[in-house]
Amino acid sequence: MSLPVSTSQAVDLRVQPVDEVLDRVARSLQVRFLPDTVVRKRRSVGARTDRETWVRIERRLLDKITDQGWNGAECAARLDGVSQPTWRGCVVWRDTNATVMWRADETDLLPARPVGNAVLSEDPEIPNEWWAGLNASLGALAAHRTGRVATPDTDTITQASVTESIRAVFSGDFETTVQRWVPAHADLNWANVTAPVFSLFDWEDWGNAPQGLDSASLWGSSLAVPSLADRVRQERRQDFESRDGKLMTLFVCSKILGPYAHPEDPRLEPARRMAEHVIDELQTG
Repeated sequence: MSLPVSTSQAVDLRVQPVDEVLDRVARSLQVRFLPDTVVRKRRSVGARTDRETWVRIERRLLDKITDQGWNGAECAARLDGVSQPTWRGCVVWRDTNATVMWRADETDLLPARPVGNAVLSEDPEIPNEWWAGLNASLGALAAHRTGRVATPDTDTITQASVTESIRAVFSGDFETTVQRWVPAHADLNWANVTAPVFSLFDWEDWGNAPQGLDSASLWGSSLAVPSLADRVRQERRQDFESRDGKLMTLFVCSKILGPYAHPEDPRLEPARRMAEHVIDELQTG
């Protein structure tokens, strides 16, 4: 099954027809998708089913599927102490007309609504219990052991990629070598968490990453709301005070301030200020 486009790279599932894909998944998982519940993103589609579950369908280029496989949600099901929807099963197939694969994962429904978009512009007024849930889940996740390597934005994170991203944007006499790698969600933003009940979902890219990646990612998606960004740093201060957490702060800032930065992005100035502060700490610490 292939979508009617000339190249696999050009596909955007927000605009391409997906009815055939949905029909195939529904038959394979023996479910019916409820009308008006389909959520379409650039490379994934999700929908609620008639058995009170959620199915997320992703289309991924073959060269974006590493040797560790393409089963992040399935592997995350074994993570004790991490608040996430229960994984039920999946169906995977190779597209016969394009260099891509499709994967559909079925999970329990979320316990609450997603907080918002990946980058927030207003304070979501998160309750204190939510922060306790976040801290407990990230602590439990970091205590696990895995052979997986995180793939934020489907790109495998490595020492080389960390150094390259930071040095492409920032100069200074400081070392960029990561000291501690721990399991991370690797896509922690406000679109992938629920509130007022905390739950973390979309585990496709989780794996080992530098300590502080998740905390820095959530902070970066909060920068347009200064009080929220400050709360993230307060709650996750153990990460941010670590040397690796400072490097991950620069790593996230490099994504905000890099060549694809939007001149009207409200995160630009706070990211610049924090980057200067962190570089000063790394050079004098």
